[in-house]
Amino acid sequence: MLMTKEQKDNLFVLVKSLSKSEKRQFKLYVGRLDVNEDSKFLTLFNVLDKLNVYDEEVILKKGFVKKQQLSNVKAHLYRQILISLRLNPSHQNIRIQIREQLDFATILYRKGLYKQSLRILDKAKSLAIENEEKNVAYEIIELEKVIESQYITRSISNRADELTIQAKEISQQNVIASKLSNLSLQLYGIFLKRGYVKNDTEYKLITDYFNDRLPDFNIKTLGFREKLLLYNSYLWYSFLIQDFLSCFKYARKWVDLFRGNTKMIKLHPVYFLRGNQYLLEALFFIGNYKKFKTELLELEEMTNENWFPKDDNVQTLKFLYLYTNIFNMHFMEGTFKEGLPLVDEVVFGINKHKSRLDAHHIMVFYYKIASLYFGAGEHRKCIFYLDKIISNKSLEMREDLLCFSRILNLVAHYEAGLDYNLDVLIKSTYKFLIKMEDLYEVQKGMIKFLKGLGDIYPHEIKRAFITLHDTLSQFETHPYERRSFLYLDIISWLESKIENKLVDSIIKEKFKSKNKII
Repeated sequence: MLMTKEQKDNLFVLVKSLSKSEKRQFKLYVGRLDVNEDSKFLTLFNVLDKLNVYDEEVILKKGFVKKQQLSNVKAHLYRQILISLRLNPSHQNIRIQIREQLDFATILYRKGLYKQSLRILDKAKSLAIENEEKNVAYEIIELEKVIESQYITRSISNRADELTIQAKEISQQNVIASKLSNLSLQLYGIFLKRGYVKNDTEYKLITDYFNDRLPDFNIKTLGFREKLLLYNSYLWYSFLIQDFLSCFKYARKWVDLFRGNTKMIKLHPVYFLRGNQYLLEALFFIGNYKKFKTELLELEEMTNENWFPKDDNVQTLKFLYLYTNIFNMHFMEGTFKEGLPLVDEVVFGINKHKSRLDAHHIMVFYYKIASLYFGAGEHRKCIFYLDKIISNKSLEMREDLLCFSRILNLVAHYEAGLDYNLDVLIKSTYKFLIKMEDLYEVQKGMIKFLKGLGDIYPHEIKRAFITLHDTLSQFETHPYERRSFLYLDIISWLESKIENKLVDSIIKEKFKSKNKII
């Protein structure tokens, strides 16, 4: 079967993702296969390992494989790498161990060794139920039923009833889990497509959608997995309707579910990290600095513990979530200048993890870096990072982030005194914003202000700032509009222009006043 260009690229990325120990194990694994040292797939592995970028011509020039053979050799290499990784102790987990036992039991069953097969299945089933792997537990029970129908055991007289009841219970739990996972995924899809609700009509539509699809459940009978999916669904619903207190409530339940069962943190570190990210995001949105800082420090300490999983995916998510929230902490405090050393660390981290970070999250980092520079008064550097977002025509990002990238870009140009092309920039920004559907009132107010900015005389600019401040301030506590100010603290910027102060000093004063810091 011919491999597509994307698959070839995937193979190259897979080879490049291997650690030194994984490469060493792969070569030991190949050696155990007793293949010729000049085997084509092993030679291909060595060539790809040395390349910095994938280049098919370089591979073919080596002369060990013909063009028509290359796709098959690549497919074989890809499979052998995956087999090697599966055998690596660092990639062994409960799910793989359970499935391995199920495979062994299936082999024994096909050899007619029913008793041995049932013994393995019983242990694997207990392990699966204990570790909330209920889908594979159901598979195990179904195989037990098949074997019992052919091999009548005398040890348990009511074996048939026992298996039937067990299958029914786990099947019901799997149905609830499936409905909840469908619901959370559907809500996430709505969020990506439409964003947050903008009015009462959208609020009712989302609420009806959620309630119609939420399965009936008894919280007392739900296991760890079902509760996790339940909290996930409620969390996405709360985010969509911008009920950030409820977001905090369900993120708190999510994280506490793991903290009450630390074994599950080792088994599902990604879900644990995501729960903490949602918890921190909710605390940031509601402005609870003390809890935010406490949770951030606890997360950082826990992820540095020796027992905490350290695989590539976990390390990437740890980088993403910790630095995102360290940025947010500086934004809350108004300590923009103090946060500038973060920039080099984050840029280094982006390059290190770029094969696992999607373009959207990289652009979010650029927006945060730009915001940090803006708050620190370094407007040209702010513009540099915003340009990385605005000039990326192929990027699919949430409209609200693209919108505020352009607004912040315009404000940064104004602050930097780069007014030689301000009129052109105003027109292009205005044109972009007009194309957006269902604009928030905050965005509409900014458009109106930006459109008239070029006609305002210097001596009238302060009055224009005051007017815009009065217009936008009424939306700071609006249930659907307030989130706009989290992207760009336009109120504090306007106050800095009105009071002739630095924007970071305005934010610091508000922060100290709110948190009763002298």
